[in-house]
Amino acid sequence: MWHDVKLLNATTNALIALVLLVLLASGLWWVAQRPMFTLKTIRVEGMADTPLRRVNSLTIRASAVPRIKGNFFTADLDAVRAAFESVPWVRKAMVRREWPNKLIVTVEEHRALGTWGDDGRLLSVKGDVFTANLAEAEDDGELLEFEGPDGSEKEVVARFAQFRNWFAPIRLTPEAVHLSNRYAWSVKLDNGMTVELGREQGDALLKERISRLVSVYPQLLERLQGKIENVDMRYPNGLALKADGLVLAALNGKKK
Repeated sequence: MWHDVKLLNATTNALIALVLLVLLASGLWWVAQRPMFTLKTIRVEGMADTPLRRVNSLTIRASAVPRIKGNFFTADLDAVRAAFESVPWVRKAMVRREWPNKLIVTVEEHRALGTWGDDGRLLSVKGDVFTANLAEAEDDGELLEFEGPDGSEKEVVARFAQFRNWFAPIRLTPEAVHLSNRYAWSVKLDNGMTVELGREQGDALLKERISRLVSVYPQLLERLQGKIENVDMRYPNGLALKADGLVLAALNGKKK
């Protein structure tokens, strides 16, 4: 080996490169630890310059900031993102560095549509279930009520939008939507009337049942001269209803 000049030169060059690499890494580590790179500013902003309504500096200092470790170079951006996404009302956070000692956090807030179930959780307009202060959510008005099996949240939100459109001709709006464990739908409208629509069998059947109610609702209201409490649309060609304690039988067919 010691007589192999080429091998000696290659070994020497490799050792020199290794030493230089260690020196470079040490130098970079030393530079990275300088006080000028200590995180001094964490700026939080809304998506597309949209002002944040629910997320404030107090909750950020209490929930997110204590979990941020490191400096400009060493801070784990995924960990910072997770820290901000643990803050109430934060749906999603994106984090980037800004030279030499800043982090910029862009936050998308949840927009509450209503409550989910009976355990105090909220449902967003995008079908996400989250936990936040109910009183804050109620600042925008009375919350709607939603319920369904786990995993059905986005489907319930989508159905709510359809129900709102389908009941619009009689100027009634859903204020509660319930999906049972057997995937049967019921809707409570803003006049206090509950409509039983039956098990999920696709858009066409649900729309047909609501259209049938919409077509006869003005006559029902005129004839009964009172509050309609419940309407059961689970009949092929008719309905059953309860108004002021009076129960009227279904017409034409067995309910499904």
